[in-house]
Amino acid sequence: MPAGEVVSLAPGAHLAGGAGLFPVLRMLAGLGARLASLPGIAAVVWSPAGSWVAPDLFQRSMADWLGGGAFPGLALTALEQEANGAMVSRGLGLLTGQELRFEPDKRLTTAAMARLAVRLIHELVQTGPLREERDFIGPAGEHLLAVPVRDGMELRILVSAMGAAG
Repeated sequence: MPAGEVVSLAPGAHLAGGAGLFPVLRMLAGLGARLASLPGIAAVVWSPAGSWVAPDLFQRSMADWLGGGAFPGLALTALEQEANGAMVSRGLGLLTGQELRFEPDKRLTTAAMARLAVRLIHELVQTGPLREERDFIGPAGEHLLAVPVRDGMELRILVSAMGAAG
């Protein structure tokens, strides 16, 4: 294990309740990207997602997002696969108050679920949390149903019977 220091960025006490607000989040992400450019940085850890991101990837992702591009879902959220095949997000709850949960479905490969999850994360960050069921169509024609469960804290994503691509 290489020797080194850990630097942690977090909002001050006066902003602690607003850590998921976009102005605060964008400031932390931008500052983190600047720090990631320092020599000797091994990784950027985004604690809400538990993700470890290569410094150059974090810098590029944040620069793109802060410049008006897509939300950096692969850097600021994480996806985990459970033993039963379900895929769940981690870190999205900070931004929307909801995490995603793709139920296992043999019609979707793990890679297809991950691609769809990243697209849904981007959509939810743009539109906010869902309070009622909503249909989505994926880029390959996948028909998905998002259902708020657990008092709205989770979105269960189901592949509808109309079709799916792998």
